[in-house]
Amino acid sequence: MAELVEAGPISGPLPEPLSHPGQDLLERLDLLYGRVAGLVRHRSSGDPTADDPLRGMVLSAEAVGHLLGRAAEPTGQDDAYGLAVTRGRLLRLTERFGLLLLDLHILVAALAPDVDPRFGPLYGYLNDNVSQQRATVNLALDLAGLAAHQAVARARLYPDAPLLTGGLVTLDDEPAKPFPAKALRVPERVIGHLLGDDTPDAALLGSVEVLTPGPRPGLHPQAARLGRLLRDDLRDGAGHDGPGHDGVGHPVVVHLHESRPGAGARELAAAALHDAGLTAVVLDLRAGAEDDQAGGDPVAPATAIAREARLRGAGIVAGPLPPRPGAAAVLVRELERSGVPTLFYGPEPFDPAWSVTGGVLATRASGTEAADVQRWIDEIGSAAAGIDVGAAISGYRIGPAQVRATVRAARALAALDGHELTGRHLQLAARQRSAPMLQRHARRITPGVGWADLVLPAEPLAALRELVVRARQRDRVLGEWLMRSGGGRGRGVVALFAGGSGTGKTMSAEVVAADLGMDLYVVDLSTVVDKYIGETEKNLERIFSEADRTDAVLLFDEADAVFGKRSEVKDSHDKHANMQSAYLLQRLEQFDGLAVLTTNLRANIDEAFTRRLDLVVDFPFPDADQRARLWRHCLAVAPQASDLELEPLAARFELSGGAIHSAAVTAAYLAAGRDDVVTTADLWTGAEREYRKMGRLVPRP
Repeated sequence: MAELVEAGPISGPLPEPLSHPGQDLLERLDLLYGRVAGLVRHRSSGDPTADDPLRGMVLSAEAVGHLLGRAAEPTGQDDAYGLAVTRGRLLRLTERFGLLLLDLHILVAALAPDVDPRFGPLYGYLNDNVSQQRATVNLALDLAGLAAHQAVARARLYPDAPLLTGGLVTLDDEPAKPFPAKALRVPERVIGHLLGDDTPDAALLGSVEVLTPGPRPGLHPQAARLGRLLRDDLRDGAGHDGPGHDGVGHPVVVHLHESRPGAGARELAAAALHDAGLTAVVLDLRAGAEDDQAGGDPVAPATAIAREARLRGAGIVAGPLPPRPGAAAVLVRELERSGVPTLFYGPEPFDPAWSVTGGVLATRASGTEAADVQRWIDEIGSAAAGIDVGAAISGYRIGPAQVRATVRAARALAALDGHELTGRHLQLAARQRSAPMLQRHARRITPGVGWADLVLPAEPLAALRELVVRARQRDRVLGEWLMRSGGGRGRGVVALFAGGSGTGKTMSAEVVAADLGMDLYVVDLSTVVDKYIGETEKNLERIFSEADRTDAVLLFDEADAVFGKRSEVKDSHDKHANMQSAYLLQRLEQFDGLAVLTTNLRANIDEAFTRRLDLVVDFPFPDADQRARLWRHCLAVAPQASDLELEPLAARFELSGGAIHSAAVTAAYLAAGRDDVVTTADLWTGAEREYRKMGRLVPRP
């Protein structure tokens, strides 16, 4: 008994190579069958009820007398049973789960009826119950020459024993049965593994993916660092600090905080495991989100995924963590106890209280521009040679999991156009993939203008181009170069466009969105501002959260309505107005998207907001030369007389760009009504009407 209970993981010289994966198990079952047959012969010797057809169903007086006079079972270990000789998957199983010789014996005895039908009737006889054709605790120990009253033996089936914590064996939970009479079951996944079947557990189908290591050119720097950490841990685990007699060491457990769902933490974690030479068993916790919200048991998937990883000698990637803090804590603690290298991920920050040891490494999943671009190029293939992929996708934050689907959609769009794949198709597909659900509070504009449509002085034009550069390079500057300041600030870009009505603020925002290949969403303040206290902040939070999640340009037109100056608190209205401003100040610092605020009066914007802006672009009123260019641009495609005099018109009428466009449209309608071309008189008439609309005196020629 001492050899069975006290020996460590099985080792020793291996016999002949296995002809198939399950050969070692079948050989051990043959040895076990001889053991079972011997015990049956011993018990049936002198048993008056051996030939009774009701044996095991009725306890007669003769049977009671036989039980009272039955000699003790043989306690010595039969050398022919070959407990110390194991190989193949059985050997790896004992090493990975930290099993003793007795654990291995109990496991084989428990699964025998599920593999070899000869065992069922014999187990029924030995259990004195024809309907109980599984090994019980008492029978499994009897077959090892041990007794159920020996504490060190029965402890191998306590809840904290490796067989149960590893999910290799379960006990019937019938409370009326005494512990020795409880039946043992082995999950089908364990039996299938020992027989050579590597199909994942049925409970994990649809939520688990097994990724085997392979060549990964251009490994992400953070994945390489995590991979090195995992390799060091595995090397240490091979020594005295590694998995011991209970199979649980101190593996690396990491939580990767991603900036938004689908930002690439899953792929980064798998790459780190691959770099350490480990297969990655990836569990998508979103597949069980409905059960989690309904209060489902989070331990079941943790036990199943830990067993799956240990059977394969793999690491675990799990996420995103469930929204319920209690469920997240259970998952983290269960997988932390499993002794398997585990990398969690998700958009929620890690809570140290989730860890049972406090040893979870929490870090932020970072990206690199070079790795992102290379991932797109690899997915596009040979067609990438004629595309500036970096420029096409630089404004988007599409995670690695979405790249393949985006490229596939871009190919379909190119085929629909009848052209080769271009950067425009990539942008359009990316825009469709990241289309936010902002329609309730914002109006979507698909940009239809470009830089050539802007008539601005050099300074604001340069500032707009800088805004585009900031949007494209923020991951490099703030992420790779670590130029982001502290205080929990996000990676968003926020600009203020200040200028009079009609000076081109909204059109400039549309041009910026067009250059980035994004849609423009104009926030409808009438649906945001609410008279009830706190509702405005809730509406704004929905908008900011959705803009954080996706790729779009958010435009707050007439922003001073919500970003105005704080006032002295004189009543409750002032107090809550200032609370709204305080919320916006904090939210802008955490913003990860791209937003543009416009105002006609820059002085109305609170200075605290101005400090948090990345750019302030002033749009001046156009001078005479710019007004002439605006007239010319607005009439570019309209039929017009050859003798148009635009310079005198521009000098005489001091109109903004928006007013000039309205005057040009009026002139076009006048010409269309006469079925004629646009003349100088039509333009003067349009300009005069704009002056009258503004209540200004019309200058005479």
